[in-house]
Amino acid sequence: MNYPPKHHQDDNRQHLIEVIKAYPLATVISVHNNQPFITHLPLIYDNETLIGHIDIHNPQTQLLKDNNDVTIIFGGPECYISPSIYSTTQLPTWNYIKVHLKGKVDAIKDKTALKQSLISMTEFLEAPEHKYVLEPENPRLDKNLKYIEMFKISITNWEGKFKLSQDKKPTDIAAARSELIRSNHAHIEQFLDRVFK
Repeated sequence: MNYPPKHHQDDNRQHLIEVIKAYPLATVISVHNNQPFITHLPLIYDNETLIGHIDIHNPQTQLLKDNNDVTIIFGGPECYISPSIYSTTQLPTWNYIKVHLKGKVDAIKDKTALKQSLISMTEFLEAPEHKYVLEPENPRLDKNLKYIEMFKISITNWEGKFKLSQDKKPTDIAAARSELIRSNHAHIEQFLDRVFK
């Protein structure tokens, strides 16, 4: 059985890629002997694959190779939706954008490829201003290559879970969209003020 309901699913591959590119910090999940291993890593999308890097001391590193199965979750914006924003009678809910992927993962042992990948990832994450450039001759980069493993995930299954009040009337859908924008802008500063005291 598919869940959430069909109207809260998005099968448009380009929409899912946009989420991955805009919110590249992924939750990477591997399972070994019924024990989940979970790491949060930025992953870069490249033609049906995801490229990432992991610290060699992370226990999940040993599972990110050998064509092992892996589950990946990307999260976009989300927020509580109060019935007060609607023009019709509704109940409280939570709207969100998530992308669930499954794939096969393999380690890439080539340290030259790793170095170029780290440079390319930095360039992608620095866009559009590119205030920092990770130079190939950076001595800190070379020194740390031995502590980093590179891996590639070949995506085998895509699921878009976009719960955005699509089952409501057009004016309420528009109100939910506006609330998603407003809430994400308004709450981040208040939240950071609380956690960085």
